[in-house]
Amino acid sequence: MGIREMLPPLPFRRPRVLIAAAAGLLGVVAAVTVPTMPAGAAASTLGAAAAQSGRYFGTAIASGRLGDSAYTTIANREFNMVTAENEMKIDATEPNQGQFNFTAGDRVYNWAVQNGKRVRGHTLAWHGQQPGWMQSMSGSALRQAMINHINGVVGHYKGKIYAWDVVNEAYADGNSGGRRSSNLQSTGNDWIEVAFRTARA
Repeated sequence: MGIREMLPPLPFRRPRVLIAAAAGLLGVVAAVTVPTMPAGAAASTLGAAAAQSGRYFGTAIASGRLGDSAYTTIANREFNMVTAENEMKIDATEPNQGQFNFTAGDRVYNWAVQNGKRVRGHTLAWHGQQPGWMQSMSGSALRQAMINHINGVVGHYKGKIYAWDVVNEAYADGNSGGRRSSNLQSTGNDWIEVAFRTARA
């Protein structure tokens, strides 16, 4: 199970930026948001029940499953937040350096919006699911590639995404509390700050 820590909300209702800082992905996520149901009203879905206590209840959606009516019926009925399962990750959105592909991510986004859901973006900087071109990079070239990737993806979805998982699984598994050894960590201890500042800008 991953741990996601929220940055303070930005003014003017701009999207909040999130970090997934521990190992594992959540298939179902819950977080604090504004209540949309009066207190005491009976909740008929998971999303409605979460809203009663000021939370949302979300799920990861795979674009390839959007043709499955049982899948989409349950997702549409029960959840009020959607996260793309793999479609907004680095290898999906920038398979070749400088060449972005948002087809699958847009499919998840469009389904969510058409069904009245908010969307969390997942994820901008991660040691996993990097395309081959990024895996072979290091140092300042990798740092600049990360910055360019964040700018490209966040720019495409500017004003559309409720919140972003900016950095995913930056900390090692287990109880050490230390940083994970990764090609991004090898670019310098400030790589997480750089990722957040880039996403916010």
